[in-house]
Amino acid sequence: MKLIYSGKTKDFTPELEERITGKLSKLSKFIEQRGEREAHVAHTVERHLHKVEVIVNFYDHSLIAEGADPDLETAFCQAVEKLEGQVVKMRSRWRDTHRDPKIVRSTKENWDQSFPKAGSLAAELPAKAGVNGSGARKPKIFRVNYKEDSKPMTLDEAVLEMENHPDYFVYRDAAKNCLSVLVRRADGNLDLIES
Repeated sequence: MKLIYSGKTKDFTPELEERITGKLSKLSKFIEQRGEREAHVAHTVERHLHKVEVIVNFYDHSLIAEGADPDLETAFCQAVEKLEGQVVKMRSRWRDTHRDPKIVRSTKENWDQSFPKAGSLAAELPAKAGVNGSGARKPKIFRVNYKEDSKPMTLDEAVLEMENHPDYFVYRDAAKNCLSVLVRRADGNLDLIES
């Protein structure tokens, strides 16, 4: 990261500049993915306080952080900590809004493929376990996080939504404001589990 100093630059000794560069190296990992960035460091002294302002341009946004302390290095550390928080928040916001729709679609396909059709798993388990339970193996557990639409819905809307989900559907009940699960039975009927 390229540093540009302005203000009272005589207070920035070479040792202090080296420590400042070290503190900004962690921040530069987050920022410098598409070319080198510049950080403008403005230093002023008001009475007994050193005020340090660090400005970084990041994805068309100006991130500005300020620190004030009687010690120059401590003031700079305060500004860098505030700047790190802003960069992390900005990156997570950017990451959440710029997801690739192909990735989301492939996770939905994996979701549908990871669960067998209704009744097929229930038919396999007794055959594997044996008559007296000998030779029973632990079933594999597939942990899948799936969030499609978290708005509350009525039971009728959830039944209509079950056409897209072959085995079960988890939804928030609008009337009771609790989580409910619709499970398709082997005979084609639905079970409702309320929490």
